[in-house]
Amino acid sequence: RSAGQQTGGTLLGITLFQCKKKGLKLKEHAIHLNNLSEDHCEIWFKSLKEILSGFKNRPKSLKVFVNPISHKKEAYQIYLDEVAPLFKLADIEADVTITRRKGHALLGHMTHCPSVCFLSSVVCVGGDGFVAEVAHGLLLRAQMDAGRDTDSIFTPVQAALPLGIIPAGSTNVGACSVHGIRRGMTAALHIIMGHHQPVDVCSFSSMGRLLRFGFSAMFGFGGRTLALAERHRWMPPSQRREFALIKTLANLNRDGEDICEHGSWQTRQGLYLNISIMAIPCLCSTAPRGLAPNTRLNNGSMALIAVGNTSRSEFIKHLKRYNSTTNQFGFSFIETQTVKAVKLRPHSQGSCADDVSENEECNTKTMPIISSEGTYPWNIDGDLLEVPSELLIRVRPQLLTLFGADMEEAEEAPVKCSCI
Repeated sequence: RSAGQQTGGTLLGITLFQCKKKGLKLKEHAIHLNNLSEDHCEIWFKSLKEILSGFKNRPKSLKVFVNPISHKKEAYQIYLDEVAPLFKLADIEADVTITRRKGHALLGHMTHCPSVCFLSSVVCVGGDGFVAEVAHGLLLRAQMDAGRDTDSIFTPVQAALPLGIIPAGSTNVGACSVHGIRRGMTAALHIIMGHHQPVDVCSFSSMGRLLRFGFSAMFGFGGRTLALAERHRWMPPSQRREFALIKTLANLNRDGEDICEHGSWQTRQGLYLNISIMAIPCLCSTAPRGLAPNTRLNNGSMALIAVGNTSRSEFIKHLKRYNSTTNQFGFSFIETQTVKAVKLRPHSQGSCADDVSENEECNTKTMPIISSEGTYPWNIDGDLLEVPSELLIRVRPQLLTLFGADMEEAEEAPVKCSCI
């Protein structure tokens, strides 16, 4: 066609769009097949479409949720510029919803909209908190459809639909863990090509009631930092994060907790600066090897990282090592375990050993305890969750399918925190 011509013109052939891989990056590559015969091109076109229809993992229709405030309010533009044109080339029908408030995707669509059942996949465009919201909605919908009572002890069923993640946040640990890189085109091509990756998920319960599904949680320093940042949302995001980090480090608190590890139940009592429980490696630019480098996406376990009582200077050394190739857990005050379930109780709630059955072993190491009162802030996938009592976290193996692959390390230039 001549410049600016939208329809008509002389047939020159057909064009195939190929997915090419370079390192962790995926990009499109055009292959032009020249042929002036309309009959031949029609035969080629139908034959190629028939071949492509045989790839069952490739989605035909998508429900796309966009968080408009993510990435300096540029998330929707990222979708329009980097993702939507590729979906159109792949002949994928995309129904786009721009969310209006927190919880809109979960309450307004995932758990109440009947049309979700007729889609082949779900895609979210946003940061880690938004990814966790949509993932929780998918899993909650699966439990509702299966008749599971989430307010009692239950065995969850897998989500019926795979989830695609288009990174548009500040850390993007979910996207980096399955793509190895923060790049919209790479994420979109993983979706188009139907690259399925089963992923372990955590369930978070308190007092026998499911609170939510997620991938990671932090208590202590991680929870307090997020709680402080949430109280200063009038600040720009990067300034808010650094302010909260500096203030929390300046007022470093040691919490008294009971930690129960499932296997044969083992109990730890003591003062801890931070406790992390992660079902995925949580790769990101500030931790290219991952916040939990010793776990994998679907190995059926969680990483428990308990940072004990130490000085502020030693704790900062530990934080700085996340950005380097040095082992961030190589300190005497850090204990790491591979677990399938963890019960964490601030000491004011009593002894964890009360809930261990007679047939289960409980080894207790006693250290000084500091009591806490009120609710306790948890950082769950970048979202603040206030829990008034103990929290039980269990790994749910391969409960969710994401578009992507299992990554060993993020292909990202390390980004250091300027405030430590």
